[in-house]
Amino acid sequence: MENHQEDALYQPRNLPDAIGVSEAFLEFQEDLSRVAKVERPVLIIGERGTGKELAASRLHFLSERWEGPLVALNCAALSESVLESELFGHEKGAFTGASERRMGRFELAEGGTLFLDEIGLVSIPIQEKVLRAVEYRSFERLGSSDSIQVDARIVGATNADLPAMVKAGTFKDDLLDRLSFEVLYLPPLRARKEDILYLARHFAAQMAHELGRDEAPTFSASAERKIERYGWPGNIRELKNVVERSVYRSGADVISDIEFNPFSNPYADREEGEGDAEVRSEDAPSAVRSLSDEIKELEIRRLREALSASRNRQSAAAEKLGLTYHQFRALYRKYKDLLAQV
Repeated sequence: MENHQEDALYQPRNLPDAIGVSEAFLEFQEDLSRVAKVERPVLIIGERGTGKELAASRLHFLSERWEGPLVALNCAALSESVLESELFGHEKGAFTGASERRMGRFELAEGGTLFLDEIGLVSIPIQEKVLRAVEYRSFERLGSSDSIQVDARIVGATNADLPAMVKAGTFKDDLLDRLSFEVLYLPPLRARKEDILYLARHFAAQMAHELGRDEAPTFSASAERKIERYGWPGNIRELKNVVERSVYRSGADVISDIEFNPFSNPYADREEGEGDAEVRSEDAPSAVRSLSDEIKELEIRRLREALSASRNRQSAAAEKLGLTYHQFRALYRKYKDLLAQV
């Protein structure tokens, strides 16, 4: 018999409410709320640590399917054969070790939402089966020829450039067409400047409560400057880790020391002439880098910020940067490959 008690295993962990006050964050939440009411697939695009799972969870609970199950699967964590079984289930004896019938994630998501994280890493053969399930709302378990009808809304997430993958032949264009009724771009933390300290204080208060402290710590002015100036390549996940580590290590009412890299080795050999002074990456003098490298990094960062804030509308991004459209296009073409990197 099918074990319906398994269902809870497929639910995402309890997720916190999304918080923020920046324009980019509020625009994304507005777009998310709007598409949540429409019974169509959605793709969520975002860098690592931006909160794609949280966004998918909010989309589900804002939809008409909120009383149904929210079933999640990280497609990057499984081999092709295991992924196929996890998605579509299998019959007893379908393969070695299949001692009983098992429902797949599509079936478990009946009447609710199926969240496929890292969907860009799914192989072509599995993509073909997902396409059929999305298009015809039916599939077969492994080891069976009986079609199973399913009513599940698909929400995919990735940080990959899916249109580029289609051109390269590693992602099916038909599947991309079916999944991209709406494409939502999660803003990276660098495009949410107003939210950085807001989130840092929130995470500090949470960690203090977890540690049983009566009061939430504050940050010194120098610590706040470091937090605001840091690039946060790991986005919200990295910010949370840095802040929680600082609260845990400090134990003081005011946090003045921020350690961005927990792998800084205090016993590493120092270069001759450094003496006892520790040189941290964020404090290293900018003169060691060439001016052209500094300009290149600035141009790429500003392009990313403008594209994120304008939801990839290039004309709007050009306006934000004070450039003509043709000036923007020239700059965009110059760094196109680097902009696609995460």
